[in-house]
Amino acid sequence: MFRFLITLSILLSYFNCFSLASVVTCSGIVPMRYRNDKISITDFGGVGDGKTLNTKAFLEAIYRIQHLRRSGGTLLFIPPGVYLTGSFNLTSHMTLYLAKGAVIKATQDTWNWPLIAPLPSYGRGRERPGGRNLSILNNLFWDPPLELGTRVLCGRKALFIFNNMLLLPYDVCENGTIDGQGAIWWNMWRQRTLPFTRPNLIEFMNSRSIIISNVIFQNSPFWNIHPVYCSNVVIRYVTILAPADSPNTDGIDPDSSSNVCIEDSYISTGDDLVAVKSGWDEYGIAYGHPSSGITIRRVTGSSPFSGIAVGSETSGGVENVLAEHINLYNVGVGIHVKTNIGRGGFIRNITVSDVYMENARKGIKIAGDVGDHPDDKFNPNALPVVNGITIKDVWGTKVQQSGLIQGLKNSPFTGICLSNINLHGVAGPTSPPLKCSDVSGSAYQVKPWPCSELSGSQQTGACSNHF
Repeated sequence: MFRFLITLSILLSYFNCFSLASVVTCSGIVPMRYRNDKISITDFGGVGDGKTLNTKAFLEAIYRIQHLRRSGGTLLFIPPGVYLTGSFNLTSHMTLYLAKGAVIKATQDTWNWPLIAPLPSYGRGRERPGGRNLSILNNLFWDPPLELGTRVLCGRKALFIFNNMLLLPYDVCENGTIDGQGAIWWNMWRQRTLPFTRPNLIEFMNSRSIIISNVIFQNSPFWNIHPVYCSNVVIRYVTILAPADSPNTDGIDPDSSSNVCIEDSYISTGDDLVAVKSGWDEYGIAYGHPSSGITIRRVTGSSPFSGIAVGSETSGGVENVLAEHINLYNVGVGIHVKTNIGRGGFIRNITVSDVYMENARKGIKIAGDVGDHPDDKFNPNALPVVNGITIKDVWGTKVQQSGLIQGLKNSPFTGICLSNINLHGVAGPTSPPLKCSDVSGSAYQVKPWPCSELSGSQQTGACSNHF
């Protein structure tokens, strides 16, 4: 312990002199804005005793921001305390600032939870037919742009980063918390008594210029952070927590959105850590809104399901995704690209690199038989087109199975490029070999050696520019 403290002290001294200017980041796509106007939730009767329902206070505060429209926008300050609330909407040109010790906690009164229409790209609730429960924080009634989160935490750098790798725990700084109290919803799912699809913790629709930073999200009833039909979204320095057995508590799901930056975060949930989506079967095909320009960088986490995922809802198309410097522990599938017949759409130009995984059930899976359908109206001839998947510089230990790449007979997956991958098994130096079908591409310096469908030459075809 003493040696660890000395090492930590040296690291702190060293990194205090380290300039973040040398850290690669995409966060500049949305600039921070200073808010001249500042108000507190207590100005509107907010009480942080963990018992008083504060929905009315939040609604009144945001009504004031929305209608007075102060120049430069308004910061809504949440002081320390536990603020019980129902669902409420945010508005344009505002910052929701949670102080250290501030907790926004969702009420467990599920029977009065607002219902809204299904997303047009899904056609119904993701879990149940019909509508869905409104997210705890949402933007149903406002126009963009929006910033959510605290701007400066601890009065210094929020994280210590060196060579694009996160070296210190995420709790070195002070964060406010948004708690979905999801257990009551999880139990309804387990008991099959859900009347409608569960609420997300946060969902933004048709919005741009969003910043979510320096906040802890925990115990979401369903997906945690869901930007859908959005552009220019930055999610950085967040911690997302849910029990490993909590159903469908995805961490961050960019959905039919463009220019999304996810960086420097820790996620430990009951489902995929990050999953890029774009609509569900015939509804997603008709809506036709792809996800593109998604960057996932310096994310660490654990999940019984996938670490970094694309899909399986990809009917609007997914392209130009970069995931790099990822650390995964105790995961089901480290890297997972998933789709199905009836999805249609495309998955192309996906790059995943610099990944470390430990204790994984499966290292890599790219498959065309994953996911359910909204109804029996999907078109079985609507086959996804998967092309240009690059996975490189991956190191795994205690990986039970190296993986599976399984395309579709009538729509083979092409341009699958694997390089510099080393997956060590639990009982031996390597995992069992990678299995493939209906795929083409190349593999270079991959252990265990993959299937014969992936040629061994690094100069082959579509992969020649990736090695």
